[in-house]
Amino acid sequence: MKPVTDTIPKSLLDVAGKPFIARQLECLADRGVRKVVLCIGHLGRMIQEVVGDGSSFGLQVRYSDEGATLLGTGGALKKALPQLGEAFLVLYGDSLLEIDYAGVERAFMQGGRRGLMTVFRNEGRLDASNVRFVDGRILRYDKGARDPSMRHIDYGLGGLRAEAFDAIADGQKVDLARIYQDLLAVDQLAGYEVFERFYEIGSPAGLDDTRNHFMEKEPRS
Repeated sequence: MKPVTDTIPKSLLDVAGKPFIARQLECLADRGVRKVVLCIGHLGRMIQEVVGDGSSFGLQVRYSDEGATLLGTGGALKKALPQLGEAFLVLYGDSLLEIDYAGVERAFMQGGRRGLMTVFRNEGRLDASNVRFVDGRILRYDKGARDPSMRHIDYGLGGLRAEAFDAIADGQKVDLARIYQDLLAVDQLAGYEVFERFYEIGSPAGLDDTRNHFMEKEPRS
């Protein structure tokens, strides 16, 4: 989303009259979430100024700041572990998912694996599919080397246990996709299929789509 995000965090882009992060936090609160840890980095102070302690959204919000050296999505979670606890859900900062979060949490906690990935049967429509999911199991996940057998996509919500990060050193830069792939390699990544489409602001087309979604939900008089 550059060059716009050179001066404003992606999370603060306007979505039908509100910053995207406000839309995201409202969605979480409406679905029963009460505690949120935001991993911030680039222009993170601007996010803190908008969200504060989360009380205006009915949430308790805390922050984990990467500082000047960006650690990647996986490295940022490693740094945040003291605030996240032994097991937690992870939501991408540019995704809005209108689903049953409690149901995902139950599946993760009852499944017994170190990780869970939600998947959506995408068929290459909303973005490039990157998951081979058959009979309730993830057989392959790769964001870089895709093939026609991949009909699902990483939906943007997962469950992780702190031990999934044991091999990651403090301060190490690593993508969350690497964590998922390592778990899959040792049969420690569960799959959970969801059926509600996702919205995202990672591209101009996605941002327009998300804006249109809220304009249709909240028509102005």
